[in-house]
Amino acid sequence: MGGDGATLVIVAGLHGNEPAGVLGAMRVIRALREERSRRLQGRVVFLTGNRAALSVGVRFLDRDLNRAWTSERLRTLRMGARPGLPESTAREDREQRELLAELDRIIGAAGPTYALDLHTTSGPDGVFTTIGDTLENRDLAQFLPVPLVLGLEELVEGTLHEYLGERGVPSLAFESGQHEEPEAIDRAEAAIWLLLVGLRLLPESAVPEIGKARGQLVPIGEAFPKVLEFRHRHELREGDGFRMRPGFRSFQRLRAGTVVGDDLRGGVSMPEDGRILMPLYQSQGSDGFFVVREFKVFWLRLSRVLRGLGVGRFVHWLPGIREHPSIPGALDVNKRVARWYALQVLHLLGFRRQLDDGDRLVVLRRGKRAASEGVHTGDGHPPPNP
Repeated sequence: MGGDGATLVIVAGLHGNEPAGVLGAMRVIRALREERSRRLQGRVVFLTGNRAALSVGVRFLDRDLNRAWTSERLRTLRMGARPGLPESTAREDREQRELLAELDRIIGAAGPTYALDLHTTSGPDGVFTTIGDTLENRDLAQFLPVPLVLGLEELVEGTLHEYLGERGVPSLAFESGQHEEPEAIDRAEAAIWLLLVGLRLLPESAVPEIGKARGQLVPIGEAFPKVLEFRHRHELREGDGFRMRPGFRSFQRLRAGTVVGDDLRGGVSMPEDGRILMPLYQSQGSDGFFVVREFKVFWLRLSRVLRGLGVGRFVHWLPGIREHPSIPGALDVNKRVARWYALQVLHLLGFRRQLDDGDRLVVLRRGKRAASEGVHTGDGHPPPNP
């Protein structure tokens, strides 16, 4: 991966209350400018996300800029039209148009492009990477020695790194810690140095910061499971009055039924045994908390072998699975027939859940977007996602 002619895009501050990525990127920029002898074997592009929200320290002003990279919104932005009256004055529109124009210019240039999307969380211990589970994204994520959590795109729509994956850009999102902790800045900087070396944009001998960078992240990777999967998202609705109870930390093990928050209906509890991730301790945001669980690295290795053999081309031969009649590249699964193996096998082969509606399951190959309107990710608990 990487080398001569490659481009690494660093995006920081998509959420305005997450300045650590911006500050970490500025450290790297200063170091590169001060040490002119470090000649990049390619290029690095630094993009600031929601500048207006960053200036006042809030997640967003009118809408969440990291939930806005959907087909419908991008089509509207490219056409220059306004969505509807409530959103026609959204200040994030201008920010996203500018980001989209820059990304179009970068992705259209010669040479391979990679992307790192920097974030932080409102709760403690939230240091991990997440990717769309393609082999190219896995190869990129292995440069950062922290927990890898798979399957976010099945629970949350419209993230930047999912959009980049659909454009064919290997990308990952990196959560570098809690918003206010100084170490979150250090870890964001570390992630950039590690990718610059990993992608061969700089030789390791030219990066004296690399030892410190590894020291920032390796202990975290050793303290928690290497690979986990998203199992549940507690989605917040407007006016439900949700508040997270104090004291919870990312990757903390909890039993099903443990009350972790409250809303207008009463206590909100863990739906199953697992580890809590990104408990919400801020006023803005639509994700109250996530539940994740670990699985064995063996399944990642097996899926790499199966994908390398192209087994996914023949999966529609299995009972209960057929090519979707109207969505190119999608599969239509009858769960009553394929109930014991459907999504588990399809995850192994590189497919993601797009619609889960009772007995019917629609999946797409990762890196693809549904061509038909009205196909959305279903709610619920996705099975293992290796």
